[in-house]
Amino acid sequence: MDAVSVPLFLVDSFADLPFTGNPAAVCVLEAPADGAWMQRVGAELNQAATAFVAPAGEGVYGLRWFTSTTELTLCGHGTLAAAHVLWERGASDPLAFETAGGRLTARREGDRFGLSFPSIPPYPIEPPSGLQEALDGSDPGWVGRNDLDLFVELPSEGHVRSLRPNLDRLRELDARGVVVTAASSDPAYAFVSRYFAPKIGIPEDQATGSAHCALGPFWGERLQRTHLVGRQLSPRGGVVEVRLDRPGEAYLVGRAVTVLRGALLV
Repeated sequence: MDAVSVPLFLVDSFADLPFTGNPAAVCVLEAPADGAWMQRVGAELNQAATAFVAPAGEGVYGLRWFTSTTELTLCGHGTLAAAHVLWERGASDPLAFETAGGRLTARREGDRFGLSFPSIPPYPIEPPSGLQEALDGSDPGWVGRNDLDLFVELPSEGHVRSLRPNLDRLRELDARGVVVTAASSDPAYAFVSRYFAPKIGIPEDQATGSAHCALGPFWGERLQRTHLVGRQLSPRGGVVEVRLDRPGEAYLVGRAVTVLRGALLV
């Protein structure tokens, strides 16, 4: 049987330059595919997210995201990468995506892209058992969660930057991942963060759009601001602007860079 060629791209999201931000693979399908097959492709490509996009109507696309081990219900950098690829291929503006996390939209903003995502602020909880040990003994000042992740406020940007968590202990916690955050020491940014999700095959994510759906409203309430810029202190770094102008929405803004174009032979 002849192989079928599927257009495949590697895109750095929330990035100004190649090899920064968060890489995502994008597979452009002619029709929806089997989930088990998509998971195998995600494992093969071994990116923080592999996005599968297929037409679902005029300007509307079905979109699913997979890590190397699991399907995601919400993924900012994978959505940004998919929109970037579709626009490079001549798609209309704006775009709408039907996803497990609901309908998401994307639009161009000059050389940047804006994503309409749900606002999912964390609510305070008691620190779960094992959290402090997982955070290398760091004393969490505030702990919360939403439907996806745990959130921990640390005393300073320095504490966030120097944290060396115990990934085995993090994997035992009941959450997709753990976000650590603090106010930024650089006035160009409102807050900083890092994101660890070993449970879903991501020891440390590079630039996490979905986490900013919570970080934006969390810091927006604290700082009494509706426009904020967050900096993710990962090895590759990432910058995500969050706008909170509409109730229930976290509007994420960033850039993307294509670093590879090819084909998946299946």
